[in-house]
Amino acid sequence: MNLDAAAHWLPTVNAALNALATVLLAAGWIFIRQGQWRAHRAAMIAAFAVSTIFLICYLTYHWLVGHVPFTGQGAVRAVYFTILISHILLAVTVPVLAIAMFGLALKGRFEAHRRLGRIAMPIWLYVSVTGVVIYLMLYHFYPSRPGEPIMEKAVAATPG
Repeated sequence: MNLDAAAHWLPTVNAALNALATVLLAAGWIFIRQGQWRAHRAAMIAAFAVSTIFLICYLTYHWLVGHVPFTGQGAVRAVYFTILISHILLAVTVPVLAIAMFGLALKGRFEAHRRLGRIAMPIWLYVSVTGVVIYLMLYHFYPSRPGEPIMEKAVAATPG
C-alpha cells in the first residue's frame, strides 16, 4: 500500500475509533450507574485503548498529510471553526484527565475518582463526538478537492 492510499483511509479509521470511544464511554457510564463496576472498568479501559490508537493514527495521518483545509464558506465556516477550536482545546485535556482517573481508581480513591469523572466524562464524550462531526464536515460535507490526492506534500515531493 502506498502512502496516498493510507492517507485516504486513515481519516475514516479515526472517525470510527472516535465513534467506538463514544459508545464505550457511554457504556462505561451506564455500567457504573447500574453498580456494575467490573463492566465499567472494562469499558473504560477499552475506551482508553481505543482513544490511544486513535491518537497514534491521527498523528500518523497529519505527519503524512499535513494540514487539510476546510472549504466550507459562510456561516458553516464559523460553525466548523467553533467546533474545531473547542474540540482541540478540550482534546488536549483528555489524556491528562483519563490518566488521573485511572490513577485515582488504581489507588482506590473512588470518591475523588467519581468527582473528577463528573468533569472528565463530559469532556471526553464531547471530544469523541465532535471528532466524528469534524470528520464528516471536513471529508464528506465540504471535501478539499474531490478526486484529487489528499497527500499534497507526498505528491508534490514525488520525483519525476
